[in-house]
This record gives sequence, structure tokens and C-alpha cells, in this order.
Amino acid sequence: MTTSEKASGGAGESDRAAFRAGPVDEQSRVRLTANGLDYRRVSIDEDEFASWLQAVGRGFLDSERSAEQIASIRERSGYRRVTGVYDPAGPMPEVPVSTIASWLGDLSVPGGALIPSCAISAVTVSPTHRRRGIARAMLEGELRAAQAAGIPVAMLTVSESTLYGRYGFAPAARRAGWRIDTKRAGWIGPRPDGRIDFIPRERVRELMPVLHDGIRHLTAGEIDVPGSHWDNFAGTTPTAEKAGEKRAVQYTDVAGEVRGAAIYAVHPDHDDFTKAKVSVHYLVAADDDAYAALWRFLLELDLVAEVSSHELSVDEPLLWMIADQRAAKVSVFDHQYVRIIDVVAALETRRYGAAGSLVLDVDDALGLSTGRYLLEAAADGSARVRALDDGESVEAVTVSLGIAELSATYLGGVSIETLVRAGRVAVDAKGAASTSEAVATASRVLGWHTAPRLSIWY
Repeated sequence: MTTSEKASGGAGESDRAAFRAGPVDEQSRVRLTANGLDYRRVSIDEDEFASWLQAVGRGFLDSERSAEQIASIRERSGYRRVTGVYDPAGPMPEVPVSTIASWLGDLSVPGGALIPSCAISAVTVSPTHRRRGIARAMLEGELRAAQAAGIPVAMLTVSESTLYGRYGFAPAARRAGWRIDTKRAGWIGPRPDGRIDFIPRERVRELMPVLHDGIRHLTAGEIDVPGSHWDNFAGTTPTAEKAGEKRAVQYTDVAGEVRGAAIYAVHPDHDDFTKAKVSVHYLVAADDDAYAALWRFLLELDLVAEVSSHELSVDEPLLWMIADQRAAKVSVFDHQYVRIIDVVAALETRRYGAAGSLVLDVDDALGLSTGRYLLEAAADGSARVRALDDGESVEAVTVSLGIAELSATYLGGVSIETLVRAGRVAVDAKGAASTSEAVATASRVLGWHTAPRLSIWY
């Protein structure tokens, strides 16, 4: 079985366990040791995990974790590889000055395949230890550890969007934040048969992962969501914020099958009880009827003047289900960042928008993915990819780009044409009649017909 064939099926539990147990990167360890710092993995079963959690909370400006919260997080963290950097000379040598967590997850790519990906989270550096190369050592170390484990892609969501491009990450799936004036919107969408019912939060916790896993492969950018995230959405863990505010509903079709669910919170306006606001924490729909029924329910709630949601697609059908599109204020943000590590495995896993051949001349400052690659896409959307030998000449449109730019195109969220116009990519018309035709060819091949999306933070 080839690397790409293994990749297309997603990660197995043995692969996940091996990655969790893998050592820290030796190159980064030596670099940090030379600076008097200790770089090591952290056991979630030991007391050091509590100190690691407190450092993470401090890094994200959160309050200290209680003993109950630490116990709850420990119970739900078995899927993660946890790493810290420690300063033995400091007054609190048991508390890390830098943290990072990662796990092996499945990323959905154009065409419905899943690719094993290193999901990175909890990246912090103490303000007392800035500009000492710690973040660089940890992120480069995690990428090299992923490469050593045969993981083709890394991914993350970010608090500070300018930090990760230097490591080859690029925004590959954007999110849309919506605020809808319900009095103005007017529902003109479908009115499916079936029913909406309130359900306990414990029940929606059971439903959400099942519904999500049934459809996540249909949208590029989605991942297999760790169980702790569902606990937080549903408010069924001590670490969940304002759990008592959350309400849950389900949609059941005429055959009696649950096809969708939503969690939302109501924020009353005590000066005017007709102007409450609703925030939608999560909505999952297995089909179009469930999608329409759930959104209609939310937009027609009594005494509610505004409905908001913040992890939606940039191409939501909802916009065409309301009579006045100006009732929706939509803001678009970068969200799912992707970093290709193994170009051949990553590109052979996804599908393509058109048939054609491209030479991809890839530059990677970290040296993980540098090379020239021939991509031959077939009419069915599949592709063969191989690294070209030094000096090997191929009569095909050549696209010269950095690994960040290639990663940005990976889920189909940005076109080569856009990146060319932005000065980020160069296209050689070799094999095409003109440069404009070459750019159009590259854009068609590397494009995809639907916008990518990620419905969570991690």
C-alpha cells in the first residue's frame, strides 16, 4: 500500500497511539538545551500535567483551573500528545514556559477522502521568555515529528494570524460570522415536514458526533472532532463555559429519524423583552431538510431580534432562504490553517476540478517539502503525483510557489489566479499558448466546486 493510499483512508488508532508516544524532535531539543531549557513530553497521568494546564490557561489569558476542571480535562485528554519547555533556573521550574499539544486527526479534502493530519493546539510562550527561539523550536519540532511519523499534513486554528506563515502554514478554509436581524429577514426557504423538539444537553451530546461523522467528509476542511469538544459544546463537562445557558433541539424527519441538532443560548434584553439575542453554538444537519428546519426554527423564535453564529461557511445556503439578504451581516475570517508536509501523499489524496498536467516548483524554508513535482489530474478528478529528478524536463504549465501558497490552495479555498494577482505565485506558460491561459489552466486543475469549511475551533 502506498503512502497516499494509506492517507486516503484516514488515521488508524495504532497510528494515533504511535504519534502520541513518539519522542520530541532531537534537533529542537538540542537547540533548546543549548539555551538552558528543557524540552520534553508531558504525561497526562502525572502531576506535571496540572502545571502544564495552568501554563496554557495563563498563555490564553484565562483564570487558573480548579481541581475539578483539571480532573475533567485530564480525563478527556488521552488523545493528545502534550509537550512543554521548562526553565530549570526559574523560580517555578515545575511550570513550563512554553506549551504545545497535538494529535493525529483526519482532515476532509476535496472529493471526500480523509487524510491523517497533525492537529496542533495550545501553543503558548510565557511573556518572560519571548524572543529566545522557543516557539520556533517547538513548532518546527512538531512538524519534524509529524514528518518522522509519516503524517502528510499539519493543521491548526490560530489566535494570532501573523505567526504561522513562517512555518509554512496558510489559511486554507475561512469562516463566516453572521448576525441576522430576525424581524427583517423573512423566511422564504423550504418548510420541511418533520418536527423540532427540545432535548436534554446530554442527548445532544450523543447526537452531535454521530451526525457530524456522517457528513464531515462531504466538506473539505472539516475534521474528526475530539470528544472533549462535544462536551464543551453541549455543556456536559465542568470546563464548559456558561453551560446552564445552553438549550438543545433536534430535527426528526417524517420517518422518525433524527437528522439534525442545534445548541444555542438566549441573551435577554431586560430593557426590551422583544429584543433578545440568540447565539448558535453549533448546528449540524445531515440533509437539506434538517438544515432548513433548524434555521427556520431559530430565526422565528419569539421575542428574539437577532441570531448570531460564528463558524459558518462563506457560501451558506441560508443567505438564499431569507427574503432580505441585507438582514444578514456577514464577516469573513481566516480559520483553518493547513501546512503540507508530504507533497506527493497530500496531493494524491484530494480530487481536482479539471483534467490537466502541472509542474509544481515548491520552495519550503524548512526543507520538508522543497522540490519539483509533476501532477497529472485525470477527468475523474484523481491525480498521480511524483517528484521530478534534478534536471528532468516536462512540457507542462509550471507553477512556482512556496509551501504556504500550495497549502492555501489545498482545500480549494483560493485559486491560483488570485495568488498570481497577489504576487504570491508565478506561472510559466510552458505547454500553454499564453501566460493567461496557463494561469487559467492551473486554477481549473487545482480548484474545487465548493467552499471549504471548519465548524469548530481547536
